[in-house]
Amino acid sequence: DIMIASSYNSFQDNSTHGEDSFVVRNLGENLILDVVLDGVTGHGGGEASQSVAQALEEAQIRTIDDVIAVLSDMNDDFFQVGGGKYLLTTASIALYDTETIYIVNAGDSPIYHITPDSHRHIVSRLGGILKSGGTKLIGADNELHLSQTEIPLQSGDKMVIASDGVSDNVSLQELLQITRSAPTPEAASTELKVLIDDHLSQGLAPQITGVRYRHDDQTAIIRFF
Repeated sequence: DIMIASSYNSFQDNSTHGEDSFVVRNLGENLILDVVLDGVTGHGGGEASQSVAQALEEAQIRTIDDVIAVLSDMNDDFFQVGGGKYLLTTASIALYDTETIYIVNAGDSPIYHITPDSHRHIVSRLGGILKSGGTKLIGADNELHLSQTEIPLQSGDKMVIASDGVSDNVSLQELLQITRSAPTPEAASTELKVLIDDHLSQGLAPQITGVRYRHDDQTAIIRFF
């Protein structure tokens, strides 16, 4: 099996808190890893997200279980040091092989799987950042809580993995429209970033949530197959 060709683009604006991290790895043997980590502000989030990113950069990864093993080790380390109150980060991860997208996430950074006529918005939202056991953040509980999904990979698929500094500042409709119509991941990234900055500078309240757009670190990996 040969991997469906893909191209990607990433953008990051870490100027608000400096707590987002991301990893893009071509693992060879038709495997690609995309990771976005959003550290929790005021809870050692920057250190947590960077530590997980580094571990995933360096680990020998062949399967999604290898990814989960890394997250599990990091979770143990963080919980030991921070007791569930410090060293906390989300993790949104996609591992692609020739025919499957393996998705793992902890916390609320969303992953979007977009086709010409459908989309899936994959997120493991459990409210309350520091409710013990109720959250799925890495470092929040002595046990690692993850959501796992598998999606068949097809030519024409588009993936967006983002931190909530991106997803909270554009509507789902805007994100889908931009991603579907963009000729390249670079074009999609540019258009999304311009729209986010525009929304933030105008300070308009999104109709959907009834809250104001909010300043946060922004990270996204956009991949077109």
